[in-house]
Amino acid sequence: MTKKPLAWVLDSTAYIPESLKQHPDVYVVPLNIHFGEKQYVDSIDLSTAELYEKIKASKESPKTSQPAVGEFAELYKKLAENYEQAIAIHISSELSGTLSSSRAGADIANFPVTCIDSKALSYGMTKLVTDGIKMLETGSTITEIKEHLEKLAGTLHNYILIGSLDQLYKGGRMSSIQFYLGSLLKVKPIVQIMSDGRLQAIDKVRSEKRALQYLVDRVVESHHAGRKKIYLMHGNIFDKATHLKNLISEQIPDLEVEIGEIGSILAVHGGEGTLGILWFD
Repeated sequence: MTKKPLAWVLDSTAYIPESLKQHPDVYVVPLNIHFGEKQYVDSIDLSTAELYEKIKASKESPKTSQPAVGEFAELYKKLAENYEQAIAIHISSELSGTLSSSRAGADIANFPVTCIDSKALSYGMTKLVTDGIKMLETGSTITEIKEHLEKLAGTLHNYILIGSLDQLYKGGRMSSIQFYLGSLLKVKPIVQIMSDGRLQAIDKVRSEKRALQYLVDRVVESHHAGRKKIYLMHGNIFDKATHLKNLISEQIPDLEVEIGEIGSILAVHGGEGTLGILWFD
């Protein structure tokens, strides 16, 4: 049997639109979500909607963990039967050990896998795999594809409005004093995934109206004619995401704004109400 040239592997922190869900050569390895001693497999045992309900009902803060090395090894052994090699695109290595697990799994399976640190998550990973698929379809060599993706990784522009101070506090990312003052003053933290993949707080605003305007201003001030599309990711707040899209469209009518929902792993840390704008140039 003739093997296919290339398989694509993502982890579940990526934004997975329907086109990727249906693609025959795209495979997704889920991370895990923990409530106390109970473990759930992301998007299999627990949907994002169910996660939000559990967060509201539980006194415990959920945790996340990377896939086991064995899960990657099992997948890569199966892929070796039908593919010559794979490209795996993963969440920033500064945010998770998933990349290391993937590499170790490839070694165990003795299957050639190029593991790429996206230095991002969500749409930042999606863009890399969709670019790679298009390049393969239009005749680029696998070497050219790898070089392009390595260069593109870490060039994501993003601003993320954290939806829940409570989640940051429960997750140990905010002190009790910061949580109290932030809640009292209705502070909305703005974080950014930096070019090296680290997550860093860059600003804070008071009130939802100012927070939305902050995001609009960042899009407008950095816009240029070559940018055709941006992504707007939300945590179970489609109406607010649509409102933000409309605010952006009022300023830049020709800019395409695609709305998508953040996955469960980002929802665990950012909470319901998280809103992000992302683009590549």
